[in-house]
Amino acid sequence: MPLAEEHMDPKRIIAFFAMVFGMFMSILDIQIVSASLAEIQAGLGAGSDEIAWVQTSYLIAEVIMIPLSGALARIVSTRILFSFSAAGFTIASALAATATNIDQMIVYRAIQGFIGGGMIPSVFAAAFTIFPPSKRNIVSPIVGLVATLAPTIGPTIGGYLSHAMSWHWLFLVNVIPGIIVTAVTFSLIDFDKPDFKLFRKFDWWGLFWMALFLGTMEYVLEEGNSKDWLNDEHIVMGTVAMVIGGFFFFQRVFRVDFPVVDLRAFSNRNFAFGSLFSFVMGIGLYGLTYLYPVYLGRIRGYDSMMIGETMFVSGAAMFLTAPVAGALSNKLDPRVMMMIGFAGFAAGTFTMTYMTADWDFQELLIPQILRGCSLMLCMVPINNIALGTLPPDRMKNASGLFNLTRNLGGAVGLAVINTVLTQRSDEHYARLSEQVHWGNAAALDWLASVGANYDSYGLDGTAVAIKKLSGVITQQSWVMSFMDVFLGLTALFFSLVFLTLLIKKPSAAAPAGAGH
Repeated sequence: MPLAEEHMDPKRIIAFFAMVFGMFMSILDIQIVSASLAEIQAGLGAGSDEIAWVQTSYLIAEVIMIPLSGALARIVSTRILFSFSAAGFTIASALAATATNIDQMIVYRAIQGFIGGGMIPSVFAAAFTIFPPSKRNIVSPIVGLVATLAPTIGPTIGGYLSHAMSWHWLFLVNVIPGIIVTAVTFSLIDFDKPDFKLFRKFDWWGLFWMALFLGTMEYVLEEGNSKDWLNDEHIVMGTVAMVIGGFFFFQRVFRVDFPVVDLRAFSNRNFAFGSLFSFVMGIGLYGLTYLYPVYLGRIRGYDSMMIGETMFVSGAAMFLTAPVAGALSNKLDPRVMMMIGFAGFAAGTFTMTYMTADWDFQELLIPQILRGCSLMLCMVPINNIALGTLPPDRMKNASGLFNLTRNLGGAVGLAVINTVLTQRSDEHYARLSEQVHWGNAAALDWLASVGANYDSYGLDGTAVAIKKLSGVITQQSWVMSFMDVFLGLTALFFSLVFLTLLIKKPSAAAPAGAGH
């Protein structure tokens, strides 16, 4: 990599790659437990409604820290914020491995998410502050690859670890790399100086309202579907808290001298559009990372290891596309790259609308390759458009907001996907059941032949056959609801192809605006 030319300090390059690795661990940890929740549940003796909190507590805490990190980095400097985040994340990971009950695990995961969240925006800010614009076609794909690859291969790595060793290693695996990242970043980061005077101006009330707003929003989105939305009093209370928190937060943000999050970055048109696209990429990134394993587990009966091996295709496609996306970002108009990426994404999800209950690794191969390649083709220009034209002093704060939009996109996307899956599968089940009645000759023949088969083994053939038929209808109703979701995602990504036309063309192929 020709990074060293154009007076790049090797120390800074090493520090930057250590930061990238820290961010990789932090984002990986959201998804690493997703394929192994059953093992953790058994290990901790937790109920099925409690185990989801291993994921939810991490996400809620992280979503609060990501926008806050911009203000913190300005007060204490990137060096202190990042190395302390890495150290805290490592300690919380070790603690999570020692958890003996679900309550301890939830607390340790929340600490892990909150502290780890500080690492993510710092990397984006550093990429656009310490590297000259001519190096963006190398740096931007690296950051984009890590941000998208980590959630995609999380289930794969998690599946392998919990199979080969035990679920404790999902957390212990962070300890040694965490110590190295902490040491390297503490000794080598020198991009900026702290400004402790800002601490006196820090808006504590703003932080409280923001935490209430984002935390309850994440809770409502995560838990809403399983609790039947506003029919559950906790969801109603969460929604009320979210509205109150949001009202006071937005009131304060434009009034105080040093807000927790500076929303004025959205006045930059390209940053606003970049954030909108980042939000939708969050839906595509986290939504599909969730949908494929659910399909493979529920319909195909795969275990976490087999799911991981199937999902690996997307990760491999991203990895191989990253250098291509970097090279193209210098030659192509970023808007054209995004249009190709969004069209590819839509093509991948459209292919999935023809799925059947027999779809396996082979049928999922092309949609996953399309998804992996398209994600990278979109991610690099989105990062460049959003952050490439901002002046360095706005960068830390804007980077937090930009990363927040991707996470919120994921949360909103998962909530909508889950709700649609549940409601549509109920509707399809009702409709399919109507077809299977005593006047349907084909259904009666099927029941008779299956029943006779089980009768010959001395079982109650009729009862077994009816149970089997119900299972077939359930499976088909699920498959049809998956097809509905993929159709919705196709429409969403296809519409973005046209939305891309509204962005102003940045001043250079790799937008160099204020970076000089």
